[in-house]
Amino acid sequence: MSEVSTDADNPSAHIQRQSTAALTLAAIGVVYGDIGTSPLYTVKEVFLPATGIALTPENLIGAVSTIFWALMLIVTLKYVILILRADNRGEGGALALTALAANAVKDKPFLRQSLLMMGLFGATLFYGDSIITPAISVIGAVEGLEMVTPVLTPFVVPISVAVLLLLFLMQRFGTQLVGKFFGPIIVVWFSVLGFTGVVEIVQQPAILQALNPLNAAVFLWDRGPFILAAVGAIVLALTGGLFTAHGHQIHL
Repeated sequence: MSEVSTDADNPSAHIQRQSTAALTLAAIGVVYGDIGTSPLYTVKEVFLPATGIALTPENLIGAVSTIFWALMLIVTLKYVILILRADNRGEGGALALTALAANAVKDKPFLRQSLLMMGLFGATLFYGDSIITPAISVIGAVEGLEMVTPVLTPFVVPISVAVLLLLFLMQRFGTQLVGKFFGPIIVVWFSVLGFTGVVEIVQQPAILQALNPLNAAVFLWDRGPFILAAVGAIVLALTGGLFTAHGHQIHL
């Protein structure tokens, strides 16, 4: 009769499981928290007067469909399945992968220089995103106070600035602290989002039509020459994926 291995018999396995659980929680707090908050303000931006997109049921389904499939294709397929499998001696991100690609074609000077230039251009886009995304995410969340009472409207910007200052002050203590602090908060946040999402779908099952990619294609096609305005708003939902692709390193 074979003996059953327990954590007491194999303490290293128990420690490994604890480390994996802690790492998962930290990753949720640091990386997936950004992905989960980016779509918050995207729908609002899509239907701003500047985009010229009317808030109709058809356009709403089309916009949500475009956001959903953009997340599936770009974040899940491109970043999670492809980009995160590539690393340069354990390092990720635009510059690390650019160096890896450039080294692979070191005998072709023109191609090597072209890859370096594209890598630097990608890095500049990432740094630009790093500047605007926290501000937009925090302000988009704090603006929810306006729904409680319009009296709080003048306090949206000061509160947002205070939150951003606290976040940047926390970052000096490293990703470990940030991940451990925000991990449980993001888990609760995702749970609330999932619950409220199911409730809203039960009330408005027509939104499930957004799972059909044809609705996204029709939505973009109907924009005509103003497609860039729509895409420029929808791409906000993907900003969190950039941070995933550029590889947060979490040490516990």
